[in-house]
Amino acid sequence: MDPVEQVDGRFYTSKSAFRAVGRAHGLTEVGTEKFKPKTRATEAKAVKAARKQSLDRAVARFRRGERITPGGLS
Repeated sequence: MDPVEQVDGRFYTSKSAFRAVGRAHGLTEVGTEKFKPKTRATEAKAVKAARKQSLDRAVARFRRGERITPGGLS
């Protein structure tokens, strides 16, 4: 490997030494990092049920003719 400067200001010709210094400083070598698998966030059933109930109530009020006016509810 060609001489490469690491964060400590020294030049390294050995990949293993270069990587060891980077690890010691808490750096991640681009291209070798391992990402955690992504997990899908799920909502609690109670939250979904509450949202559905709220929407159902709003739709029912709208169908009954309730509208919001600038002065309040009519």
